[in-house]
Amino acid sequence: MASNKITLSLLLFLAIFTYAKAKRGPLKETTMTVYFQDYSGDRNTTVIEVPGPSTGPLNFSRFGAMFVTDDPITGEFGEGSAPIARGRGMYVTSALDGSHTHVTLSVVFIDGEHKGSTLEIQGSSAQLEPVREVAVVGGTRKFRLARGYATFETLYYDPARKFAIIQSNITVFHYYKYC
Repeated sequence: MASNKITLSLLLFLAIFTYAKAKRGPLKETTMTVYFQDYSGDRNTTVIEVPGPSTGPLNFSRFGAMFVTDDPITGEFGEGSAPIARGRGMYVTSALDGSHTHVTLSVVFIDGEHKGSTLEIQGSSAQLEPVREVAVVGGTRKFRLARGYATFETLYYDPARKFAIIQSNITVFHYYKYC
């Protein structure tokens, strides 16, 4: 009787383990370069301070300042490029000296080969550095269980229009089994 219970338990464990392994599929590495089109001061604004400043421009270095974003993300550098994703999330200036922000950002793919998938980016960003690096901590659909990193570098800034193009190089390891 005890032997049957052990055998049944072992078979159940193997079935669950095999099913879990099969659902994940093989581990895959994906790298991509995308461009955040960041508008912070005209009628096309995609970044706002919460609550908004009473007067003057946005102050990204003020401790405690919080910003909400919904930036178009393109696969090409140009401002008029077609969006393939949206960068939706929050930035909070979390260092007393204004040097770092805490980033919580979802890259929501709306077109192209990753349409319907997301990447979740979170962590401390050294906003005064020319190249900032933040962790990729998760994802959905094609990027299930993603982990990796994303770098951000401001390639272009127009102070009159308050418009920036930020290049992001993303490297993630994930399981891909699209259902």
